[in-house]
Amino acid sequence: MKKFLLLAIPFMLVSCATKQYPQSPQLTADEKNILSCEDVKKEIIKQESVISEINRTGNFDGKTVLGFLGDFGIGNGIAKSDAQEKAEKRMEALKEQRNQKCKE
Repeated sequence: MKKFLLLAIPFMLVSCATKQYPQSPQLTADEKNILSCEDVKKEIIKQESVISEINRTGNFDGKTVLGFLGDFGIGNGIAKSDAQEKAEKRMEALKEQRNQKCKE
């Protein structure tokens, strides 16, 4: 029984080791219609912050080690990749809106 517990504890810790990356929602049609030029600029600044947070979360730490032990880091890699992809898509959409709405 003790051997089972010694083996089970590391696996329980590993199962919680996937990092939580901020998620960026798609730019909706309503947002595209409602956001003014200034609002779009503010959203771009917020999105840059989200991208920075994704990069900071991806830094090497204890969760990286536990994630690697559990699934060779695949779960964290997939989570980061998905978060980056969503963030980049939102940023592209915001920049398109800036080009359309900010004709200065």
